[in-house]
Amino acid sequence: METKVMRINGDDLLAIGYVPSPALGVALKINEKRHGINRNDMMTFYAAVLKEPTAYLEHKVFGKLAKALIEDAENAALNNTIPLKETVEPYAIYGKDHIEAGAIKQMNLAMQLPVTVAGALMPDAHQGYGLPIGGVLATKNAVIPYGVGVDIGCRMALTVYDIPVTHFENNTELYKNVIMSNSVFGAGAGFRLWDRVDHAVLENKLFQENAFIANLKDKAWHQLGSSGGGNHFVEFGVLTFAEDDAPLGISKGTYLALLTHSGSRGMGATIAGHYTQLAKEICKLPYEARNLAYLDLDTPEGNDYWLAMNLAGDYASACHEVIHQKITAALGAQVLARVENHHNFAWKEQLNGEEVIVHRKGATPASKGVMGIIPGSMTAAGFLVRGNGATAAINSASHGAGRQMSRTLATKSINATGMQTLLDKAGVTLLGGGLDEAPIAYKDIFTVMKAQTDLVDIVAQFSPKMVRMADDGSKED
Repeated sequence: METKVMRINGDDLLAIGYVPSPALGVALKINEKRHGINRNDMMTFYAAVLKEPTAYLEHKVFGKLAKALIEDAENAALNNTIPLKETVEPYAIYGKDHIEAGAIKQMNLAMQLPVTVAGALMPDAHQGYGLPIGGVLATKNAVIPYGVGVDIGCRMALTVYDIPVTHFENNTELYKNVIMSNSVFGAGAGFRLWDRVDHAVLENKLFQENAFIANLKDKAWHQLGSSGGGNHFVEFGVLTFAEDDAPLGISKGTYLALLTHSGSRGMGATIAGHYTQLAKEICKLPYEARNLAYLDLDTPEGNDYWLAMNLAGDYASACHEVIHQKITAALGAQVLARVENHHNFAWKEQLNGEEVIVHRKGATPASKGVMGIIPGSMTAAGFLVRGNGATAAINSASHGAGRQMSRTLATKSINATGMQTLLDKAGVTLLGGGLDEAPIAYKDIFTVMKAQTDLVDIVAQFSPKMVRMADDGSKED
């Protein structure tokens, strides 16, 4: 008689050779009833059916599984499924001790794509769709829509002002009004017709030449200069330079700065959804790798996505430009320096003497001398950095602290009172925002930065003081 033992789960079956597929679901359903068979014998049966399913087609318990395994194999052959590499090539993992197993598993799978040349995992990595957040993947002449991500061209933008920090501290209501009057947040949010602004990005020829993109122009105009939900923000903070920085022309000291984080809004999300589906129809990968479907850049579909992705990136940059221009004008401030970088994008770059397509899904470009911004959370420090051009990291660094809790877990782990206590302790005024973005949902930014000292040099430290986020905590669009 079987005593108390651990139930068989998906990981147990994956360990003996099953793959994520409809057949795996059938196998787990059989296990729900166990049919009077003990755990060890169940595992023996599972292995035997997987090895030779035709021998079990008439079996009372495992017949359905045998049939499902055969159908999986037939579908794979019928769909001309592209095989994965049998081995995972070595790749650099930074801060491995603080990265969840699911993210490493996703990265391992991406390394098995036939078009993969190299990869790296940043210290803020966590599980996502397709490529993990914090994943960097170099491919040969192929672009992966889900390797770029849904929020195409999401970016950070920093403006350093000539305004004394004391002016901000003594006029917080003024700065609150400036942020609230010049920012719009939330999924689907945008501007009324008479409040919209024009920008050169709206004159991109794709809006005339590509029917799919043309249908997105009004949405793009509606949302130009707005921010999404989730972890997107507009915030004032104190930027501290421990020493003079000649390249930026900034002297040692503290400065008031504006920092923004958002992406290509609804237009980018629509482009991502359309081309991801198209890639899945064209590029038939095994079931477990379906979200890594790629497009060859020499095909019309691959070229169309590449152009649309770059437009979405330019649009995301335009949104930040509009926000910063509005707030700078409202303050009547002089700009001392401006830095911008983006992630959720793919670049054509040289790696070990060959051109590759570098996907940085939630990773900051960090080639030698390239400036970047790595934020922490609404209460934690952020950093202005300069890249070191580490080849093992494919010239990349983290794009933030990285989540250590899901949004659901975060909302269950803290209440409004606890959230306010954290804000008060950090001296931060929060305008909007949800519990899902609580500081406890993020990894320790100093631990993350310590794991990437080879990748970037810290130029200045940013301390958030007034943070504007979506009022309803809505997700990015």
